[in-house]
Amino acid sequence: MNDVPHLPPRYVPVLTEIVGADARVEPVPVAVPAPAPTPAAMETLEDQLIHRVMQRVDVALERDLHDAVASMVLQHTHALVPRLREEIEFVVRQAVAEAVAAELAQRPTA
Repeated sequence: MNDVPHLPPRYVPVLTEIVGADARVEPVPVAVPAPAPTPAAMETLEDQLIHRVMQRVDVALERDLHDAVASMVLQHTHALVPRLREEIEFVVRQAVAEAVAAELAQRPTA
């Protein structure tokens, strides 16, 4: 390759031009690692997480199951209407026939 050092183009500023010689460097605070949680704290955290998740699941299930069951009941009701009409017609015809037969049976013969 080429042993000549690569120089940036004239229009690209260098770091010393941007920062300046009198710029103060602020020390970055070192993050102190948090102590490791105890097993009891982990269990409490886990219990809280499970409780919150279960609350969300309950709300979602209540909403979604209500809609699903309502839709299913409506579909089955629509499917049952013809059969219900047939059954009602049969029962009404049978009741009327029995009533007419009983009335005719009680009628005196001339």
